[in-house]
Amino acid sequence: MANTQSMIFTIYGDYIRHYGNKIWIGSLIRVLKEFGHNEQSVRVAVSRMVKQGWIVSEKKGNKSYYYLTPRGEARMEEAAHRIFKLKAHSWDGKWRMLMYTIPEEKRLIRDELRKELLWSGFGSFSSGCWISPNDLEKEVKMLVEKYEISEYVDFFVSAYKGPNEDRALVEKSWPLQEIEGKYEEFIATYSKRYIIHQSAMATGQMTDAECFVARANLVHEYRKFLFTDPGLPKELLPPLWNGDHASLLFSQYYKLLAEPASRFFEEVFSEDNDMRRKDKSYNAAHHPYLVNENPK
Repeated sequence: MANTQSMIFTIYGDYIRHYGNKIWIGSLIRVLKEFGHNEQSVRVAVSRMVKQGWIVSEKKGNKSYYYLTPRGEARMEEAAHRIFKLKAHSWDGKWRMLMYTIPEEKRLIRDELRKELLWSGFGSFSSGCWISPNDLEKEVKMLVEKYEISEYVDFFVSAYKGPNEDRALVEKSWPLQEIEGKYEEFIATYSKRYIIHQSAMATGQMTDAECFVARANLVHEYRKFLFTDPGLPKELLPPLWNGDHASLLFSQYYKLLAEPASRFFEEVFSEDNDMRRKDKSYNAAHHPYLVNENPK
């Protein structure tokens, strides 16, 4: 069973953010119950997320509602753009290089920065030197401001002049074979589930609640690639990259489950929450990021 806090992130990213980013704690408990999480574990996870600055609480009468902070909204938006990107983007030929010398007394900040850089898609080229072929200047600026480390950091946008090919930098900075192996495992597991669920839905053997659980688990599992796959441009990827096959499987499986899954969520959500959607383009059967590809 997935970690409670991690699953709450998935539910916020795939559902709640389309409904104004806010939900009553009772509805969240009801939704998480479908995955085997009890009330206490949900409340503990929510409290932790408040302390971490992802969500904030709001009281209405005797009810507590929780909504995403601007930082939480920004993280969800970035994650959604990356999750629902169907194809690798083209490269501008430039490398982004972040170099830092953060003193030992600030090692906790240094450790947090490393995690953030990995999540954003940077690769560790050498000690204190991180590179990416993607345009991550905005993300770097936010991290420098967040951790107040401007005096320890230098950021470059540069071109690699050899003596090797650009792909040699990729091999030094990211474990592509390991990432491809994980995509292979995802394809093997979820292509089988896709066929089983397709058959079950065609014969009316899956409830809306079961589709909701299946879709959330699918997104939750696929979301893990945000922490491992740097989202490299197509020019730097090997031919027949497994990530492309996994992306296509994910989008087809997601569309299969989308309508009944959203119907179940709306039934729970509508009882005690404002049903007005923030995202007017949202459609249960066709997620906006699946219809309008918007690569980073």
